[in-house]
Amino acid sequence: MACVNPDGTLTPSALAVLKAVKQAPQTAEALAALVGLPLFRVRSSLRELREAGLLIESGGVYHLTPQGEETLKKQG
Repeated sequence: MACVNPDGTLTPSALAVLKAVKQAPQTAEALAALVGLPLFRVRSSLRELREAGLLIESGGVYHLTPQGEETLKKQG
């Protein structure tokens, strides 16, 4: 998974996306603007973070899961 380093930690871009979602649930477009990354990269990160169980998506808006909160506590 490109968002997760070989040691299990998140990449800087994945961590930035999680931190932005923690501030307030966001759409992919809003997240791209907040973190200053291209939309295609943010969408890829969101997909991988969702597959890892760190985010959920509802109506195009992304929210942290309890697992995502724990990951931020450890790495954020």
